[in-house]
Amino acid sequence: MQKKYRGIILGFIIVVILAFIFWLKPHDSNQGNKENSPHIQAQTNASTITAANMTTESSQAFSSQSQQDTQINCQIHADQSNHLVVNAQTKDCFEYFITQYGEKNIQQIKTDFIHYVKASFKEPILSQLSDLWSRYLQYREQLGQLTAPNVKPEDPQYYRTIFSNIKNLRTQFFSGYEIEGLFGKEDTYNNYTLDRIEVMDDKHLSPEEKAQKLKKLFNNLPEDWKENLQQLSQLEDLRKLTAEIKARGGSADELHQMRTNLVGPEATQRLEKLDVQRDDWKQRVNQYLTDRDHITQSSMSDAAKQAAVEQLKAQQFNNSSEQLRLHTFERVHDQGGKLPFSN
Repeated sequence: MQKKYRGIILGFIIVVILAFIFWLKPHDSNQGNKENSPHIQAQTNASTITAANMTTESSQAFSSQSQQDTQINCQIHADQSNHLVVNAQTKDCFEYFITQYGEKNIQQIKTDFIHYVKASFKEPILSQLSDLWSRYLQYREQLGQLTAPNVKPEDPQYYRTIFSNIKNLRTQFFSGYEIEGLFGKEDTYNNYTLDRIEVMDDKHLSPEEKAQKLKKLFNNLPEDWKENLQQLSQLEDLRKLTAEIKARGGSADELHQMRTNLVGPEATQRLEKLDVQRDDWKQRVNQYLTDRDHITQSSMSDAAKQAAVEQLKAQQFNNSSEQLRLHTFERVHDQGGKLPFSN
């Protein structure tokens, strides 16, 4: 039985391939209250009373050893007609049980889930949830059987093809409503990241043009995502585009324009102020290390060398936090490594 369902876990291989995409996903503790809010009035009596009143001892019977200190992540909702509301929390519930694989075999996971929903929910939610769970397991099994596209992994089309194949597979197991509920938010994250990758990989665009397109992609995101994604995505885009401009010897004006296009004039001013501070630090450290080398390579006694170095350090870095930070640069310099300046 374990061999039959091994494909469910092999599905994680594709998820790993796409893992760099999911770092963008924001964490929203109120997500369940926002999703489908016009349609959700309350949970059924079963989900409101039975699941809520389940004791910690009884709930642990459905958890793996590594999950003993966690609560079962199953926030199931019903609409006014007592039909299952399918959303990202439904998927989280399924995944809570599936991630027990390794500590439990697949048959035990299936059994535990069915026992859990029978103890927690009544009809018709019970049947609807059990049916969706069965199809989700089949989907995860088939996910592991997808083959990698005949495209180089460095090509953005490689990930776009994988994503397209996954979406096509979903249509074999779920309705349009179920697909949107289970994977809608995930797909938005994936599309946003894939679009960003394609912009960054476009050799016909200048860094300034890339920044404009990236800013447009960001502006098209839902408002409640922007705060979570802004620092993550824009920081990475800034790093890559800055490196691209510097690698080909681009001018300060190009760097200024790229930053303005991507993050706006106010943030650009702050970045340029930070550049000045970093350049000042770099010059001071390099000059100190040069003067320090002259002292340590001189004919003075060891005690005189140490005293001269300490005096030099105190003159150029009178702030204790700077001296502590400087110690790292001294150590790397003495070992012949590349100094860890921020770019």
